[in-house]
Amino acid sequence: MAVSARDVIPLSQARANLSELADQVKAGAEKIVTKNGESYVAIIDAQRLDYYHQLERERIHLLLIDDAMKGLADVAAGSVKDARSALEARKRRRAEGTG
Repeated sequence: MAVSARDVIPLSQARANLSELADQVKAGAEKIVTKNGESYVAIIDAQRLDYYHQLERERIHLLLIDDAMKGLADVAAGSVKDARSALEARKRRRAEGTG
């Protein structure tokens, strides 16, 4: 949704017209409240905020699935090392002064 100039409101105006702004937001508008001439906060419908949070969770889940798939591909290709063995080898190299 594009934000127009009428959707950008100074904080002082938002304070004075909060009820009206809330009605506009509930009807589908999104408002940007400014403070000292810069974007400060946004006013959006609570259901839309829930939807945005759901999208964020879904994106995180997709990233986790992608990482898991890459890890499984590494295992299938034999491109992995046992963590315990790798840590022990590193400790030995440090103790010997070679790593």
